[in-house]
Amino acid sequence: MTKTTKRDYYEVLGVSKTADAAAIKKAYRKLAKKYHPDTNAGDPVAEEKLKEVNEAYDVLGDEKKKKLYDTYGF
Repeated sequence: MTKTTKRDYYEVLGVSKTADAAAIKKAYRKLAKKYHPDTNAGDPVAEEKLKEVNEAYDVLGDEKKKKLYDTYGF
């Protein structure tokens, strides 16, 4: 079992806290492509990075979740 530490989702995606939905989506797609298993077969570091990127986008890519995250930090 791996230990996951909470990171700033904006930092994970490399965008500012004022980034709009298009910038968030663009950053997500770039990172998802970079860490995708098809280009990093068998690389556990890339696998963990992709999980982190997906988690960040799951929150920041959803307007309601993003609002809660911005307000409460989760």
